[in-house]
Amino acid sequence: MDYSEAKHRIEELKAVLRENSRKYYVENAPTMSDYEYDSLMHELEALEAQFPELATEDSPARRVGSDLESGFRKYPHKYPMLSLGNTYSIDEVEEFAERVTKSLDRPFTYSVELKYDGTAICLTYRNGILFRALTRGDGVKGDDVTANARRIANIPHALKGTGWPEEFEIRGEILMPYESFDRLNHERELAEEPLFANPRNAASGSLKLQNPEEVGRRGLFCVLYHIPVGQVDFPTHDAALNAAAGWGLPVGDKRLVCSSIEEIEAFIGKWDTERKTLPYATDGIVIKVNELDYQAELGYTAKSPRWAVAYKYKAEQACTPVLSIDYQVGRTGAVTPVANLEPVFLSGTMVKRATLVNEDQMRALDLHEGDWVYVEKGGEIIPKITGVEESKREMGAKVPVFPTLCPDCGTPLVRVEGEAKWFCPNRKGCPTQIKGRLEHFVTRKAMNILCGEATIEQLYSLGLAKVPSDLYRLREMDLVRLEGWKEKSASRFVSSVKDSLAVPFERVLFAIGIRFVGETTARDIARHFGSMDAVMAASREELLEVPEVGDVIADSIIAFFEDPDNILEINSLKEAGLKMSAQVKEASSNALEGKTIVISGTFSISRDEMKALIEANGGKNGSSVSSKTTYLLAGEKPGPEKVKKAQDLGVEIIDEGAFMAMLPEGVVSPESVATLGRVRGRGPQQAQSAGAWEGSRSDDSGDTTPSGSVQGNLFEPTLF
Repeated sequence: MDYSEAKHRIEELKAVLRENSRKYYVENAPTMSDYEYDSLMHELEALEAQFPELATEDSPARRVGSDLESGFRKYPHKYPMLSLGNTYSIDEVEEFAERVTKSLDRPFTYSVELKYDGTAICLTYRNGILFRALTRGDGVKGDDVTANARRIANIPHALKGTGWPEEFEIRGEILMPYESFDRLNHERELAEEPLFANPRNAASGSLKLQNPEEVGRRGLFCVLYHIPVGQVDFPTHDAALNAAAGWGLPVGDKRLVCSSIEEIEAFIGKWDTERKTLPYATDGIVIKVNELDYQAELGYTAKSPRWAVAYKYKAEQACTPVLSIDYQVGRTGAVTPVANLEPVFLSGTMVKRATLVNEDQMRALDLHEGDWVYVEKGGEIIPKITGVEESKREMGAKVPVFPTLCPDCGTPLVRVEGEAKWFCPNRKGCPTQIKGRLEHFVTRKAMNILCGEATIEQLYSLGLAKVPSDLYRLREMDLVRLEGWKEKSASRFVSSVKDSLAVPFERVLFAIGIRFVGETTARDIARHFGSMDAVMAASREELLEVPEVGDVIADSIIAFFEDPDNILEINSLKEAGLKMSAQVKEASSNALEGKTIVISGTFSISRDEMKALIEANGGKNGSSVSSKTTYLLAGEKPGPEKVKKAQDLGVEIIDEGAFMAMLPEGVVSPESVATLGRVRGRGPQQAQSAGAWEGSRSDDSGDTTPSGSVQGNLFEPTLF
């Protein structure tokens, strides 16, 4: 692979991994198996190692996923919660052991324990009382779910015994047993609500409920497995966990201290079978260096500890014959082959269909018509065919022919250089693509309009809806005349369309369906530019300033807005009343009078909001740094040229926390300033001393810990 191909593939991998990370951690609705996700991550890591000049600090290969959500207060972790390096290979476990043995060059032991398939939690106890419970969040800060954690039956509100530190963190996993999972999904099915894909997603979603009482009835429980180094005075990880168990904490008991790789492999083999009898989900084994001093000596990479690795069990597999193959067209025009299977029971459900991914994958499998195939359901999510049992192949079986024409509209398919999928280019005339875009537009994460697949099919077939703006022209009197519609259903539909006018701009940007622009990316773009007009007018270079936007996404956005039909539709949506800009917060003071401020980078609010805030408080927005500039207000990923020029001219560089601290009380709440201070690496007090990019971080407990900064994260990392 040459440089150009690697650059394109890296950007493509980043976009896919970021979007699926969002779906996994925040939406609790993953779209790929752990194995597939890990394979893509390993591919990205390998490419960035081969082409280090293409590696960036915001790459998914260097950052943990984030489960941060609005509606919860955010607090910093005393030590960041990092990811574990993982493998599906015993050989790689042996390589890990060899590396550690060579690095330490003296006797040591391992703590080998089950890897629980739940959602991460960090508990802080102060004076023996549960003080705070945080989710992993983005690894640096987490959502405060203390009220919900207190409703989980086996999390003690107060410790027992003696010997616990005055204050310490302990980390683990929140799990939902299979029995509770089945009961919850049964209740949701009766209520006609979407079912959870697996217990992990159900546990994560339950922990983020706004009603603690409902959390209490979900049947969650906790397993704890890690106390960060330096908080307790024990020689080994195992001794620390034994002590924690003595304090009444629910420490995982499926663990063993091992002295050799043979003992580790025996433990892995034992639990590969026995874990299937447990009442909760596990997906592997974690191997840790047991001695805490040695853990500190081995240290960390940017994303994971060098003293631990996770071995993940391969997904459950079944063998069944292929009855036929369908070729499905998605809303972006991508054609995906899907195998119809003889039904087979797998990971708790009956599997009848499985994706073949693309033509290359079909060829790599050497798939023939009528073949018996191995199906996996890794992570209990989307069934996928991983192999063919050639011994069962019938004589003379033919190789399936991938279509050259769109299965829906008959248009010749095309394959863009560097992409694995074939596409139907008839974006404006292919019925499946048109209906797919309408279905995407009305989803809950987009415009949240009460309109299912059957309704879209009906409206499209009758010529009532071909583009999203058509939905805003429908009236109750039009709908009640249609088959299956009653006054109540028509009224609910029209009301939901009207309610969608209040949906914020970032969701509108997501709803219009720009390829590669998922929910997270749409939010970042909306906050960066502040309005649809600004996004449409943005140059490629300006788009690349957004942290989550790379070449692939930038090119996709440019291409979308170069299409005159898309511009026409945007204008129709504007006329319908959709929000095409971020809401600007009202404020008024002369706190910034006489000050010229140039902004650069991304902030917790959009750039338009930030500029409006400057003007509303008497300041002047500058377009470029000069000797007349008072401050360069630098957010995340500020323009290097502006930073350099400010430094050369002696212009003071401030962060968002420092800026907010300049504004009078009432314009920005103290809570907002405190939060911004934590996000940017300083508290309200430090934020007032504008200019320095490093400081200390304080939470409301009065503790001060080293902070992250624009220049780097100064925390000592630790495993979650």
